[in-house]
Amino acid sequence: MSRFDGRAADPASYRDRRSEGAFGGGTRAFAPPSKADAAAAAAQAELDGLPRFEKNFYVEVPSVAGMTVEEVEAYRRRREITVEGNDVPKPVCDFRDVGFPEYVLQEITKAGFVEPTPIQSQGWPMALKGRDLIGIAETGSGKTLAYLLPAIVHVNAQPILAPGDGPIVLVLAPTRELAVQIQQETTKFGASSKIKSTCIYGGVPKGPQVRDLQKGVEIIIATPGRLIDMIESHHTNLRRVTYLVLDEADRMLDMGFEPQIKKIVSQIRPDRQTLYWSATWPKEVEQLARNFLFDPYKVIIGSEELKANHAISQHVEILSESQKYNKLVNLLEDIMDGSRILIFMDTKKGCDQITRQLRMDGWPALSIHGDKSQAERDWVLSEFKSGKSPIMTATDVAARGLDVKDVKYVINYDFPGSLEDYVHRIGRTGRAGATGTAYTFFTAANARFAKDLISILVEAGQKVSPELANMGRGAPPPSLGHRDRYRGHGSGRSWS
Repeated sequence: MSRFDGRAADPASYRDRRSEGAFGGGTRAFAPPSKADAAAAAAQAELDGLPRFEKNFYVEVPSVAGMTVEEVEAYRRRREITVEGNDVPKPVCDFRDVGFPEYVLQEITKAGFVEPTPIQSQGWPMALKGRDLIGIAETGSGKTLAYLLPAIVHVNAQPILAPGDGPIVLVLAPTRELAVQIQQETTKFGASSKIKSTCIYGGVPKGPQVRDLQKGVEIIIATPGRLIDMIESHHTNLRRVTYLVLDEADRMLDMGFEPQIKKIVSQIRPDRQTLYWSATWPKEVEQLARNFLFDPYKVIIGSEELKANHAISQHVEILSESQKYNKLVNLLEDIMDGSRILIFMDTKKGCDQITRQLRMDGWPALSIHGDKSQAERDWVLSEFKSGKSPIMTATDVAARGLDVKDVKYVINYDFPGSLEDYVHRIGRTGRAGATGTAYTFFTAANARFAKDLISILVEAGQKVSPELANMGRGAPPPSLGHRDRYRGHGSGRSWS
């Protein structure tokens, strides 16, 4: 018996992908059968016995249905929403236009949200219709709730878990930090429905996670490696997964998770609903989407081109490696006002060294990186979030998914290895409508990034220094010597 009241099952909600093309229709050329094909056929035979399920829950309210084509286009232009796909639903302008059950609306009200973000405005109707979805939006855009609230509706429409059942919803995330934060939101918004969830990630003892799985959970948020371990140890299975989310797909590919993702997805019934989220849309991300999605909607917030959040003031300082630490201390003296300051380094060793030096100089700093135990990482994050240690140094393990309120400043002590990582790093500030400031130390070794960095700065309306502009044109970096571009000492110093 479904726990979702008043919804008739949609006869079109069950589909067999074996006879249809993927990613917008069409036909595929099939190679001669292989061992992999035989294994896939065997897996499909198992899936064939599974029950049908509901996944189309969207009912367009009169206020949305009454929007003219011109009004819809004007709204999408104003909120920088671009859509692709067949039969795209109109965006919703108010939480009550979505058709969420009252228990979901109560949680939204309790959280103090005023209006849907652009990705929620367009993404919620798409997700509730039960179709596959590609969402491309910058960090801090509200995408977690864009897939999480429809997931709660989806769970409540399915038969209650039986002993031995795996989850109904699976969310794959690239890092432990992001997975933990998604579960926090899941717990908050799923509490009224008594939905159980757990977070599966490595670096901690398996016991508590295994116990959660044995009791039965409707939602699993997981990093790929530990989930595969749990599946192979028969602590869970994916036979009941009908709602799959791949969050930060570009980051998962960067981290080399593609084989694990494919292995996991191969064990999920092919008629599932899949929501695929990415901040960028390189060819590798698009190719992975072609493998996993069927006739998807695509919603883009802003541009597909890489760009930074316009709410962030970006300052780039060209200097030598030996000048960095003094610049950092001078900058901290200028900006330290009790707000959270996140400092990014390239290496774990560098993280520890700079943190040790800052603490010796009297600055309240802690560090987080991949060599630290999960317990230590959790403690550092807790100290940072509470403001007890308002300065945190980090490697890129914290660049994505780290959602800490009131991160006012991001400092790139080391420039990252890609422009995508630059955008994600500075995106830790200026979240959820707030403004923020990012400072970046740029050396001669980073010159190859100058041209693309200038493009990001210009697109966001930021000032480009003459030295950076020259580097962007291929000129040799300026001779920096020991000059200090900070003026004065103590208060009143300015970043030029």
